[in-house]
This record gives sequence, structure tokens and C-alpha cells, in this order.
Amino acid sequence: MNCLLTGATGFIGRHLVDHLLANGHSVNYLGRQRSTSLDTRAAFHHWDRQDQPRLESVPRLDAVFHLAGEPVAQRWTAEVKKRIMESRIEGTRKLVSAIGKLKYKPSVLVSTSAVGFYGDRGNQVLTEASAAGEGFLADVCKGWEREATRATEFGLRVALLRVATVLGKDGGALKTMLVPFKVGIGGRFGDGKQWMPWIHLDDLVSLYVFAAENGSAEGPLNAAAPETVTNEQFTKTLGKVLGRPTFIPAPRFALQAVLGELAGFVLSSQKVIPEATERAGFKFRFGQLELALRAVLA
Repeated sequence: MNCLLTGATGFIGRHLVDHLLANGHSVNYLGRQRSTSLDTRAAFHHWDRQDQPRLESVPRLDAVFHLAGEPVAQRWTAEVKKRIMESRIEGTRKLVSAIGKLKYKPSVLVSTSAVGFYGDRGNQVLTEASAAGEGFLADVCKGWEREATRATEFGLRVALLRVATVLGKDGGALKTMLVPFKVGIGGRFGDGKQWMPWIHLDDLVSLYVFAAENGSAEGPLNAAAPETVTNEQFTKTLGKVLGRPTFIPAPRFALQAVLGELAGFVLSSQKVIPEATERAGFKFRFGQLELALRAVLA
């Protein structure tokens, strides 16, 4: 495949670029400036995101992977929330509009979304057919997916990956979680009863490529491992793998003091299962949490 990526320099994007190149695919990426860390075989194309990207210089494409967006894991001020919303909704709108202008269009757009789509849903089992939830991130995801789905008007197949907490060695949420655990003060968030969907980075990268290559992968796909765990179960499993205690919880008020409004998302509950993802034929390599954590932390 000849592929185009946005967000190629991010935690997930870097690994997706490496995976695509290692498997013989051609990679182009959009960004404000050429990356000094990406493999030099990946071709850079400028996009400052103020305007639509100019795709005329990109060789004829087979697939587009859209991962770009303002990081969610930061304290949510009014300005940050505006950047999160605009980077995903306006950015996706501009990308799709640029694709629509191409004489020869790619066959598929694989666009990132998030399990934040479902909001805080307690113990309800959530599949790709479940309705959207309420709250800021749910609103972001709804707009994000709506703009990505517009690519179907230009004849593209669109897959929407609703990504859970990603477990990887060199970034993402796990890197932050490990800090208190390594000094022996790890613990659950709040009461720990909230469901916490997760996915191993290798499975997520494989799912992006699977969604691009398989016509059965269309519409929303939960990028979450089939084993569902609560935050308390996640915490205990992580402590077991690290050989560290897990008896010092982070109470709600402390999380709110540190994270502000973001604490509401951290404490939200989403019992997500990958029903449509598995029905499309995707096989998880790391379907159990302990196996995934041991692979990451080996």
C-alpha cells in the first residue's frame, strides 16, 4: 500500500510508521515540519493545519491513517478544550475535504476516535452499536467521527477506531502510571470500581493495518482488548507484574486537584468489548491484561 499518515510523530504514529515500512508499504506523512526521529524512508509533506493539506504532490494513495490531534492527557483549561475540539473536528474536516479533491482517491480512511465516545456508563456493556454518551470527550468523538465519515461521500470505506488506554513501553498512559508504582506508592483511582478498557500497542498498530486491508472492517471498531477489567483489577495486576504494593489509592479529590476537569474522564467507567472488531476477523495477540503488561514491561 501507498499510505498517508497524520500524527505520524506521536506515540502511536511512530510505531505505525515503523510497522508499515517493515512490511513493505510506502509511507507519506503530513506535518508542520520534517521529523528528525522518523525513518528517513517516510516522505514528508507540509501541513500547518490552518488550511486544507495540499495532497497533489503525494503519490497516488491506497490508504489514509488519521491520528493527529491535540493531546487529551493534560489539564483541561478552556483554551486546551478548544484546541482538543478544533484539532480533531476541524482538522478532520480539512483532511477529508482535501481527499475529496483528489482525482484518484484512496480506497480507505482509517480514522482514530476514542472510547470517550461512550461517556461514563457504569456497568453497562458497550459495543460498537451502543449510543454515544454525554460529556466533553463524547462530544469531541461524535464530531470527530462525523467528519471522518464524510469521506464515504467520496467513495472511501471508513473505519473508526475507538481507542482505549494504550499499553506501550515508550509513551502513553502507562508511562505516567509507572512513576508512583516504581517507588511503591501505586494504587487505584477513586474507588477503583470503574471499568477501564485497554489495548496493547502492538495490537493497536496491527488493527490499524487490518482495518486498511480488510473490506469487512467498516464503521466503528472498538480498539480495546476482549478482557474487561476495573481500575482496581488493573492496578492489582500492574502491581503484581512489577512486584510493587498497590495499597495507596488516589482519592477523587486529589485527582481533581491535580487534573481538574480531566479527573472526570479518568474516573469514568466504560465496559467496552470489541464485538464488531472481532466479528470483522481481527485476532488480538494480547487479549489478557497480565500477558500484555508482562510483554510491555519485560
